[in-house]
Formats: sequence, C-alpha cells, structure tokens
Amino acid sequence: MLGECLKNVRKQVPLVHNITNYVTVNDVANVLLACGGSPIMSDEPKDVEDITTICGGLNINIGTLNERSIEGMFLAGRRAKELGHPILLDPVGAGASKLRTETALKLMKELHPTVIRGNISEIKTLASGSGTTKGVDADVADAVTEENLESAVDFVKTFAKKSGSIVAITGAIDLVSDGETCFVIRNGRAEMGKITGTGCQLSGMMTAYITANPDKRLEAAAAAVCVMGLAGEIGWSHMQEWEGNSTYRNRIIDAIYQMDEAILDEGAKYERR
Repeated sequence: MLGECLKNVRKQVPLVHNITNYVTVNDVANVLLACGGSPIMSDEPKDVEDITTICGGLNINIGTLNERSIEGMFLAGRRAKELGHPILLDPVGAGASKLRTETALKLMKELHPTVIRGNISEIKTLASGSGTTKGVDADVADAVTEENLESAVDFVKTFAKKSGSIVAITGAIDLVSDGETCFVIRNGRAEMGKITGTGCQLSGMMTAYITANPDKRLEAAAAAVCVMGLAGEIGWSHMQEWEGNSTYRNRIIDAIYQMDEAILDEGAKYERR
C-alpha cells in the first residue's frame, strides 16, 4: 500500500510550490527531486499566485518569517484553496515567538490545510492556541514515548478531527492521523536530529506524496514519513567512522533517490490504531 504511494509520485512527478525557510531551501528542493517530484520556490507576493496556479500542491513552512513571506503565504494559500490543491502547513517554531504562533494559527484557520506536519511541541501549540518551545526542536517533556503513546494517539486523533486536517507528528515515534485512524511509525535514527532540516525536507516530500495520491492522502502522508525514516536507517548503514552529519544528509537524500516500492514495503515499520 505505501509502496503504491511511492510509485504514484515517481509516475506523476508532481510539481510542488514551496514557500519554505532559507536555512533548508536547497535540501528541500533536492529531496523533492530525489523522491520523484519537481520543486519550485517562490515567496514574492507578486509571483506566488501564478506559481501556485501551475503547481499541484503547496508546501508552507514558517521557519524564517518576514512580512513579505507571510503575505505570500496567504496569497498562495488562498489561490491553492480556490483551485482545490492540497496544502501542507509546517509550523516551524510555533510557540517560540508571538509572530510564529499567531501566523501559524491564522494560516491553519484560514487555509484549512490538507496536512499539518510538525513536532509534538508545535502541534500542541496549534491545538491549544498558545505554547512555549525552546526553538524549532520539540521540548524533551513533549516527546512521544512508548509510555505515553496511547495518550499521544488520542491527542493527535482529537486534533485531526477538530482541525479537519491530517496531522503528522514527527519525532522518535511518528504519528499520522486523520481523526479516525492513526499510523504509529517507528522508522528512523536518532542521529537524524543532528541534521538541520530533515523535518523541512519531509514536509516538501509529503506535499508531493499527498498531491500524487489524492484518493489516499492519509496513507500517502504516512508513506512519506516511512520513506524519510527508512532513508535515515539506510543512509546510516553506509556511514564510515570518519564521516559526520554533512555526509549523513547526503546519504539520506541518496537513499530516497534509490528507494523503490519493494524497499519501502519491506522496511516500513508501522501499525494502525
């Protein structure tokens, strides 16, 4: 099932409009190319509506906000909504500042994104309408663990149902829910947290997956999470003792490029709840 989602991305080559942060923009573009999609980047308000119109999906990432990019996000989001294109919201650092929190909440309420993807701290901020995080990383106290898994699954289902969006919480254990079903995913490596932007890369790739699989977007979102985590495992298995996080980033992208249906279906570690 997940392998079929991967196959559809490579077959359709969805064009994804990314309004993403300048820390990771190059890696987001490369991951989209590696997974079989096609990236285009623009946050200029005079440009974004035209770009969104020719694309199949829109990825909005609030990691490096400014007034111009915020205006572009709303213009592109409204256009995507008019066209019925899937929208992914990545609320990077929501809870860390008033601007990030208020922008993420307004985007969520106005655009009704198809998918909201973030760490547990960011998602809790959106669910509560306020919050605090230490930055773009999840607070340790908010980590999803085997001990609190049941309550975390209940939380993500409740928020997905309330928001009307598929909600993907990524971390040591990943949760993806549409309010009824929750995928619990255990792919990945802790070392992926030492690479800047693996979450941003996942958001770009996930947008390609939900664009290419309109009839099974929950499964497509889960497939993208499994692909990223599995690529982290495969990439790590090829690391040499003198190599570090820069090489690891490239190995993850290479693993995504080389991944096929069989590798994904065999290596994906998930359960439905």
